[in-house]
Amino acid sequence: MSRKLRLGVIGAGLKAAEYAASWARMPEIEFVALADTTPSSRLRLIDVCVAAGAPAPRSFDDYQEMLASCRDDLDIVYVSTPHAFHGEQATAVAEAGLDLFLEKPMVTTVAQAERLIAAQKKSGVTVVTAFQGGLSPLVIDTRKRALAGEFGDLVAISGMIWESWSSNYDGHWKQQPEISGGGFMFDTGAHMMNTVCLLANSDFESVSAYMNNHGKNVDIATAVSARLKNGALATLTAAGDGPPGCASYITFFYSKAIVRIDAWGGWREISVGRTNEPREEAEILGNPMKNFLAIRDGTMENTGSVEMGLRFARLWDAIKESAAADGVPVKIAAP
Repeated sequence: MSRKLRLGVIGAGLKAAEYAASWARMPEIEFVALADTTPSSRLRLIDVCVAAGAPAPRSFDDYQEMLASCRDDLDIVYVSTPHAFHGEQATAVAEAGLDLFLEKPMVTTVAQAERLIAAQKKSGVTVVTAFQGGLSPLVIDTRKRALAGEFGDLVAISGMIWESWSSNYDGHWKQQPEISGGGFMFDTGAHMMNTVCLLANSDFESVSAYMNNHGKNVDIATAVSARLKNGALATLTAAGDGPPGCASYITFFYSKAIVRIDAWGGWREISVGRTNEPREEAEILGNPMKNFLAIRDGTMENTGSVEMGLRFARLWDAIKESAAADGVPVKIAAP
């Protein structure tokens, strides 16, 4: 039997604790170390590992100390911290020569994405961003079929996502711009933007955007109109206030077909000509570590690559710039 892959965790919050319950039971994984600035979060994650029958991982309050002390005892690091810390922490992991599984969104700016790409290319490590949609079998299949030309040319994209996010996260770090990197569009809306970036198979060329904070310190509602380099047009709407719940609908209009899918890859509907195929459904991933390991082994396409993260970052920077200028179009420089 091959040696277990040794895992370190940066950020021991609720998402890490949720995943740890299954990861600690995986025969391929050995929890080695964790880092978090909050003692109670560290203790909670340790308790989850022990309850799963795994040894207690080493605990650090500083991720840099964890990387320095455990570098030779680690193979993989999972980063699950507030968005604004991703760039620095992810780059440090890549520079340490460790494979990285990074919570979404990858980074908050294009500059951070470029630094991470440089570190990844120098070290040659695997970097995957943990978007459920990007790892969904329905999204991956749609991407393959679109690239093969089955649906024809992409003409337009219409995407929307909504959630009772404003009240759900009132007072939460997600509504503190200095550590969240944005509001609803950059948090839940990131799932929509990433799935669009992945399936569009094109960078964006020009973006016009409006935001409304609805009394909060971050955006609650966002409307985007854009043109892609392949000529397709796109509209994206994010509404972070409303009745309880969360949902997304993205429609890709091709010259030969119409594909409807949600941001997380939970369902898909395809219309070809006058024929509407039955809705397909897939379970939204509860243990994406299996997908990460498949990507690491080379048996699955890396749909959460640093290059895809850069496409996302270019779109997000353009949305912020345009919204700050009251919708003035922003042209995205060619890669």
